[in-house]
Amino acid sequence: MTLDSKTVHTIARLSQLNIDDGEVDRYCQELSNILSLVEQMEQCDTTDIEPMTHPFDASLRLRSDEVTETNQREKFQAIAPQAERGLYLVPKVID
Repeated sequence: MTLDSKTVHTIARLSQLNIDDGEVDRYCQELSNILSLVEQMEQCDTTDIEPMTHPFDASLRLRSDEVTETNQREKFQAIAPQAERGLYLVPKVID
């Protein structure tokens, strides 16, 4: 699959990226190569292959779920810039 410059500009706008006009051709080629690789991978027969959670056959070492520290909320909230009723007050960051 080959992408054109209009499609690359649309992708850049949707992903909120600024792309210089001089780089559009390079992005067209690189994205087209990625899509070609995906098309090749889709042609592989994976009917008898089980999904894997990890590429290595390893198990995770888990520790027991135990409380190892005491509750120090009052101590930490005493030095916080703003705290109220057990909650930390922070500035609004989303409009």
